[in-house]
Amino acid sequence: MTGGADHGHDVLLAARGLGRRFGRRVALANVDITLRRGEVLGFLGLNGAGKSTTMQILAGALVADAGTVEVCGHDLRRDGRAARHALGYLPQTPPLYDDMLVDEYLALCARLHGVARRDLAGAVARARRRCGLDDVGARLIRHLSRGYQQRVGIAQAIIHDPSVLILDEPTNGLDPAQIRDVRTLIGELAAERAVMVSTHVLGEIRLLATRIAILHEGRIVHDADNRGAGGRVRVRFTRPPAPSALHEVAGVHAAEPLGDGGFVIDLDDDASARAAFAATASAAGWGLIELTSDYDALEHLFMRLTAGRAA
Repeated sequence: MTGGADHGHDVLLAARGLGRRFGRRVALANVDITLRRGEVLGFLGLNGAGKSTTMQILAGALVADAGTVEVCGHDLRRDGRAARHALGYLPQTPPLYDDMLVDEYLALCARLHGVARRDLAGAVARARRRCGLDDVGARLIRHLSRGYQQRVGIAQAIIHDPSVLILDEPTNGLDPAQIRDVRTLIGELAAERAVMVSTHVLGEIRLLATRIAILHEGRIVHDADNRGAGGRVRVRFTRPPAPSALHEVAGVHAAEPLGDGGFVIDLDDDASARAAFAATASAAGWGLIELTSDYDALEHLFMRLTAGRAA
């Protein structure tokens, strides 16, 4: 499954046919990913699925055995300097020098990314402010808590104002308030950029992502808009109808059988739609015995696709 059709200049990152082996093990096989301006792509998968390998390849930290990557129109292999200048990357373990002061480290990262000397102070101040680091600029990185070190890692990824951000576990080690702040920051950054976020916390992706891709055993098994869980409900009947009958009910946009007389349905997200659906089910004699409006559709989708059952 691909990342969808391209839309000209709005495509900021395009990867096609990525493949990578480690010895005899196939880590990635024919992976396509597209990121567009304004998107936050939630990148999900079990441990060992190939998420970090994919993100390392997209960021230019690892060479693919097959495929191409373009960042803002620059081929990562042929024009690596320009492509990397448009990228900000936070690996799973932040690339910190713990004997440096926070401000020194951020200035070094800015220089490595080609920020002009006259702009260094402003770049450091902006990144520090955005990541909640104003109080620790003069402290040694090794003296910071894990949560603050994670913030410094995010700051180095955005120090040069890149068009594409690739963030591997950006909320790792943060407390709930810090997680909320990072989520807000990513949403603000995505307004004029493209952001790819990997995390094991499905709740974060549900709130943050505009699109969700699921990687399983080195292959993309799902790539679609994040419709959220608000309009998805689980229903169960004693005399279940055919899916086609559910599709004919007003307000129902999709229906997926679960077995045991159950379905996950996409329903208009309001109480009147649920009441009307229940009335229709009663009149049709389907024997409605469950209608769960807070059903976690993303968790269901993730478990179904990564447990090896057919999509």
